[in-house]
Amino acid sequence: MDSSEGPITYRAEGDVAVVSFDDGKVNALTHVALGQLEEALDRAEAEAAALLVVGRDGKFSAGFDLSVMTAGPTQARELLERGARLGLRLFEYPLPVVLGVTGHALAMGGILLCCADVRIAAAGPYKIGLNEVRIGMPVPRFAVELCRSRLTPPAFTQAMHLATIHDPDSALTAGFVDEVVPMADVADRSLEVAAELAGALHRTPFRITRANCNGRTAELLRASLAEDLAEFNVEG
Repeated sequence: MDSSEGPITYRAEGDVAVVSFDDGKVNALTHVALGQLEEALDRAEAEAAALLVVGRDGKFSAGFDLSVMTAGPTQARELLERGARLGLRLFEYPLPVVLGVTGHALAMGGILLCCADVRIAAAGPYKIGLNEVRIGMPVPRFAVELCRSRLTPPAFTQAMHLATIHDPDSALTAGFVDEVVPMADVADRSLEVAAELAGALHRTPFRITRANCNGRTAELLRASLAEDLAEFNVEG
């Protein structure tokens, strides 16, 4: 899995699996990108590694590939389901999950922020949030529940109903991110945090606690995915 084969690269840094996402554009979640992210999670979990996902400078992820989401209901629902399952995997991952939020994180990109333990964001003129309602899409149940516990109550209402978009500093206040640092420091700071957590937290207690906290919610959200998919439609 290297840069010549697609947008996702993987390397081990001690007890941390560093997954870099760089498609040279906006880091759209395509089937290729999602497939490689799934493979990276498989490998990281098999290696019992804490997980760090870092975007490209200026872009963490613009969310789902709009060319697929607007191609028709079947194509949109297939991509939505795959993205939902990736988010739930991050939510249940049995070791710490850190994200290096290197720029814009919109729509599913913003939802992924709410699936991780620690989010280190780059300072700058970047947009963070869920813009679904502004671009003609409903916010699915899985996204609502994944974001509910991470965002402050006012920010949650604004994100879901009003598609409010934040800069990194207001995203920190809202609960989308945990720390804002200069762009040049994001990768190193994110790795520092991931490595500290990997070394400090006892793995079996962490895994059991993760399951106790998130397992039932994830199970219910997977069970409701069919409802999400049935009602999902993109307005032109």
